[in-house]
Amino acid sequence: MAEGGAPAPGGGDGARRPWVVGVSGASGTPYAASVIRGLLDAGEDVDLVVSRASRLTLLDETGITYRDAHWREDLRRWLARGADGTPDAFEAEVGRVRHWAAGDLAAGPSSGSYRVKGMLIVPASTACVAGVALGLSKDLLQRAASVNLKERRPLVVAVREAPLNGQTLRHLVTLDEAGAVVVPASPAFYAGATHIQDLVDFVAGRVLDAAGVPHRLYRRWEGELRGGAAPR
Repeated sequence: MAEGGAPAPGGGDGARRPWVVGVSGASGTPYAASVIRGLLDAGEDVDLVVSRASRLTLLDETGITYRDAHWREDLRRWLARGADGTPDAFEAEVGRVRHWAAGDLAAGPSSGSYRVKGMLIVPASTACVAGVALGLSKDLLQRAASVNLKERRPLVVAVREAPLNGQTLRHLVTLDEAGAVVVPASPAFYAGATHIQDLVDFVAGRVLDAAGVPHRLYRRWEGELRGGAAPR
């Protein structure tokens, strides 16, 4: 059984095809919240894996405790919180989210026969990147990522670290060669950001772009400067 009473996956007809979202211990939990909101706004189902390390980061960055036994309540608080700390900046409905405990290596996403559309790791720490690149599968997040790679499903890795050393760069090349898309958590400013939430949403939007999920999180470049004149 999944946490919260969701039915355990079986043969089924595969009608539910969620995106797996893995949240690692890197700084950047607002990016994860924006990605999850974007998926839900697009009508997608989400299978959520929140690593043990990321729960410490979430507590430090937001003051929110994420608990397996109370994940719905905690997730609602997290998704409702704005990047600037505003507690009820967004409506948060978690009915299409299924939570899987990070230590549950018998969970649905641990198997290639469990039908998903792909996986997004946001944010991805360098330890997470290394674990996936080396195929360590030390927890459900890493195992699910390895499964998506072997099944040739989309895997988007939003790495959040600076600077990057040679070892991490080699791991990222390994992931790219295995078919993953690496999206650095690097916000751009051409979309007219005026608020920290705009910068967070830009990165989240690029993650969703890489997964092919439609969204309206940022203003796209259309070949003209904001004043209307084309660059020369």
